[in-house]
Amino acid sequence: MKKNNIKMAGPWITSHEKKIVNKMMDTGWDSYEYVEEFESVFAKWHNRKFCLMTTCGTHAIHLLLLALNINKGDEVIVPDCTWTGSVAPIVYNSAVPVFVDIDMNNWCIDIDSIRKNISSKTKAILFVDLFGNFPNMPDLISLSKEYNIPLIEDSAEALGSTYNGIRAGKFGVGSIHSFHRTKTISTGEGGALLLDNSEIYERAKFLRNHGRSSQNPYHIDEVAPKYMPSNIQASLALGQFERIEELIDRKRSIFKRYEMNFSSISDVQFNNDNNETFNGAWATTLIVGEKYNIKNIELMKKLSEKDIPSRPFFLPLTSMPAYKAYAKDENPNCYDISSRGITLAAHYLLKNEEIDLICEEIINILRKS
Repeated sequence: MKKNNIKMAGPWITSHEKKIVNKMMDTGWDSYEYVEEFESVFAKWHNRKFCLMTTCGTHAIHLLLLALNINKGDEVIVPDCTWTGSVAPIVYNSAVPVFVDIDMNNWCIDIDSIRKNISSKTKAILFVDLFGNFPNMPDLISLSKEYNIPLIEDSAEALGSTYNGIRAGKFGVGSIHSFHRTKTISTGEGGALLLDNSEIYERAKFLRNHGRSSQNPYHIDEVAPKYMPSNIQASLALGQFERIEELIDRKRSIFKRYEMNFSSISDVQFNNDNNETFNGAWATTLIVGEKYNIKNIELMKKLSEKDIPSRPFFLPLTSMPAYKAYAKDENPNCYDISSRGITLAAHYLLKNEEIDLICEEIINILRKS
């Protein structure tokens, strides 16, 4: 029997969302009214001109790659430490993911590593706002302009994060968010593509719905995927988004409680949250210093014995069977950080005493290591 009932992650759904979803269930089956309303408010919040809601964040990336005509033989530079959803769409298009290292300070794509891997085949640089952090944006933007290579922002983990006041989701030719059941806003599954270029928007919108003819919706002009979300998803997204500040505040309060409890412990690193980066704190992540001589797998095992859930830092994708064929250069920072990082429980309904218990157990383990 479990001693604790600590939940790792999950949505915070209230009567507010249920009311909107129930209204949709009664009257919203014959249109995409809720989808279009959500797209409008979500684009405006990000200071973007356009938004296309999708069935998940991975599909939003795929849709953008299709709209940018990235296909067989093209190369897209990506960080090695991320979730497969960032990279799999590149492979869907028979393009080549070029894996590069991450920065030790922000856990995001490393600028020098990008520069070393640019080739004549490079068609885009896809960067990930890992755990609400940002890469060195001024240098990344400068590099993009220098080589005339478009940036794609995967901000699936950074809803509510800002870099010098600019929201995650505003950078690059296009950016994406995820509404997975674990994310800041949840629709179970879902995502969004944010854009400013009208031609890319129109192309992506056409491709999102089977490549239907604009003159006759029962004629198909091109073979294309079906990434249209439902009004059910969008009504839940609307309800959640109307509570966005409350949701971000709660995530940040969890994050800050963890930080406070570790204030007396040296050589540990949390998500960036400073004058430059305001972190939306989707998930609180901890990197344990080398001096403790403990890897994340051992730490997680000891926590599990106390019925405390955790999950590992994102493993380098090149360490996995699906992506080994794309491994080129060694990415030592990825392998180092991922071996010492864990993500801590951050369910919205987590109690302060549960956070304190988690911190106490981790600190005890570190002191004994």
